[in-house]
Amino acid sequence: MKIEKWIFIGGTPFFLAFAIAYGLVTGWDEPVGIACLFLTAGLSIMIGGYLAYTAKHIDARPEDNPYGEIAEGAGELGEFAPHSWWPLAAAASAAIVFAGMAIGFWLVAIGAVLLCIGLVGWVYEFYRGEHAH
Repeated sequence: MKIEKWIFIGGTPFFLAFAIAYGLVTGWDEPVGIACLFLTAGLSIMIGGYLAYTAKHIDARPEDNPYGEIAEGAGELGEFAPHSWWPLAAAASAAIVFAGMAIGFWLVAIGAVLLCIGLVGWVYEFYRGEHAH
C-alpha cells in the first residue's frame, strides 16, 4: 500500500495549490469551485492517511515488493457472484433517485425504497437456500 498512500498524500498539495490559484483567478467570488477543491484536498489526505494507517497494520503485499514475481500474487482473491441481478436492480434504483432530483422528490422517495430493497437483496444474496443461517 506504499504506492497508493503516496499517490493520495502527494495529491493533497496539488489540490491545495490549485484551490488557492483558482480562488485568486476568480477573485474568491465563486465559492462552489473553491470549496470543492479544498474538500478534494481534504478527501485526498483522508484517504492517504487511512492507507498509511492500514499499511502499518497488515503484512506487505506481493505488489509492495519491487522484486516480486507475478506468481506471488496468484491464488483466490475473494468470492464473487458469477451471475447476480441485484447490481442491476441497485443501479436502476439509483438512476430513479437521481432522475427524481430533477423531476420531483416523490420519485426520490420511490427510488430510495427500491434502492434499499436492491441493496438488501445484493448484500444477503448468499444467505438463502443451502447457505442460510
